[in-house]
Amino acid sequence: MNKYFLWICTLVLLAFTSCKSLQEKGNDQFLSGQYQYAINTFSQILDQDSSNLEANQVIAESYRLSNRIEKSAPYYRQLVEKEPSFNNYFFLGQSLKAQQKNVEAKEAFEKAKAYTSDEALLARNQREIEAIKLAEGIEDYWPNHVLVNYKELNTPGADFSPVLSEDFLYFTSGRQASIYPATGTPYLKLFRARADGLKVDVGAVQPLPEFRNEEGLNQGSIAISPDGNTIIYSRGNSTSPKDYPETTLFASYFRGAGFTQPIWMPVNEDETWWNSTPAFSPDGDELYFASNRPGGYGGIDIWKATRLANSDFGNAVNLGPTINTPGNEMFPRMTPDGKFFFSSDGHPGYGKLDLFVAEKDESGNQVIRNLGENFNSKDDDFGIFFTEYPKAGFISSNREGGVGDDDIYFFEDKTPKPKIVNVLLNVYTKEAKGDGSEAVLPQTRVVLYGSDNKQQGGDFSNTNGRVRFTMTPDSDYTIIASKGGYFSKSIPYTTKGKTPDPATLIQEVTNVTLDTTIVLDQLILEKSIVLENIYYDLDKAEIRADAAVELDKLVKILADNPAIRIELSSHTDSRSSDSYNQDLSQRRAQSAVDYIVSKGIAADRLVAKGYGESQLIIKDAQTEEEHQVNRRTEFKVIEIRED
Repeated sequence: MNKYFLWICTLVLLAFTSCKSLQEKGNDQFLSGQYQYAINTFSQILDQDSSNLEANQVIAESYRLSNRIEKSAPYYRQLVEKEPSFNNYFFLGQSLKAQQKNVEAKEAFEKAKAYTSDEALLARNQREIEAIKLAEGIEDYWPNHVLVNYKELNTPGADFSPVLSEDFLYFTSGRQASIYPATGTPYLKLFRARADGLKVDVGAVQPLPEFRNEEGLNQGSIAISPDGNTIIYSRGNSTSPKDYPETTLFASYFRGAGFTQPIWMPVNEDETWWNSTPAFSPDGDELYFASNRPGGYGGIDIWKATRLANSDFGNAVNLGPTINTPGNEMFPRMTPDGKFFFSSDGHPGYGKLDLFVAEKDESGNQVIRNLGENFNSKDDDFGIFFTEYPKAGFISSNREGGVGDDDIYFFEDKTPKPKIVNVLLNVYTKEAKGDGSEAVLPQTRVVLYGSDNKQQGGDFSNTNGRVRFTMTPDSDYTIIASKGGYFSKSIPYTTKGKTPDPATLIQEVTNVTLDTTIVLDQLILEKSIVLENIYYDLDKAEIRADAAVELDKLVKILADNPAIRIELSSHTDSRSSDSYNQDLSQRRAQSAVDYIVSKGIAADRLVAKGYGESQLIIKDAQTEEEHQVNRRTEFKVIEIRED
């Protein structure tokens, strides 16, 4: 029995020693940034003891620090049960948010409040809660843009950050590389392939030929100056103590026959600061990049450096709190119209990194807009590049359904082409005959004006009296017809309600033909023309509302024919004395003239004349109808002024 007891004790001691060595090994891996190795090591410990707090802590932090926070939730749950703290609840909330488990995430953030009194931490926590609420109302920035995985270009590893320059697509990829211990995925290298816009020669991908990719470290996102003479990229994660300890920016310059060997850029300033995801401004005079240097607003911020006289970049400035948040902002892209695109996990979004745009609103203030769920997912979405702004380009994403880790996607504007409706208007010109009939009036000048009073077209009617105009749907126009010896006439015309709804059409182009007619009256000097329905109250000269309607027609004739001068006359019946009728008719004629002048017609173009009962049409009128014929208002053209 003592022998068996000794054997059992030996096994326990060996297990304890093995467990202790695993913890030491795992801690060394974690502290050296080998996060995936640390995860593998401490997972062995959890297989023996699932409640081991140190193992849960290291695995949770390893996933978080290697940008896989969505996988850390089970381990943070263990921690908040045994050692609740602000950080543990806060990171649990971020992990759940990255999985779009918003209700659970909000609960975690709410519980985090009880474990700190630090105002900065509470503000950051509240921002996460508000972001969940705001994310529910996000609308697609470009609702008709369609995103497609570029399967032929992607590999099972990481492929991201494409940049098009001089007919080549440059990008970062994990193909053809050894394993990076922090993530357990291949090291990243720079590649290129010939490309024409979105069309990439995927069969001829080659390592960057301008300079050699370095082994045993990551070559990250690349930027190429607009003139193609400068390449800037991020480089880091070396395991050599003699190398730079952090990811920093390197530059290569075209000199004569080729590009120089990459050199460390002064804009990095401090070799212990993380600097990455560079991008040039459209004119090449500014460099945007992401950095965790002091003076920022969160973990990683976007900064801007200006090109100096020696062609280096310096004087880096933070883009400020509108763009930068307590979270992470990176992968900047400035467009020629002044809009600024970037990725962030600090602004309201769908999970981890989302694509955003900073632009000016109507008041000139800078606002941030999420591009919406046709671009963004619950995973990382980043690295936008336009091949044809804003209609086409590339982004990168590690969303579900991809070929590998990070994948390259292309997008295109698939807005349906609008159905075209052409309105063809036939205008027929005719003249009014004395017997009430109408006849074709050829060689009449017809002019079309838009609602802005600008001429849209004009021509003379043909032998059939027709002129054709092309018009647009749902628009208002004015048509003016004129011919020597005739009163000119203008008429309003609208196409509103006269064309089909484009949404109901099948053909790309639909022609709608409409007709209208303009009838012109002969312009004859001294010929009296009766104005219908000009009535006055008994023994009064004031213009009644119904008379005003008829006088407005005369106002229009005068406006359409600015060269004519008229006499406006008033006539009475014979049922009062001559002197009374003469005075009444003069007052009525003058009242009509005054009304016309009030409408903008020059007074010197009008003569008021009262004829009383001196020009009766029916001299022995007996009935009321016959008296009404005699009570009339007329006008006649007495002069046509030369232009």
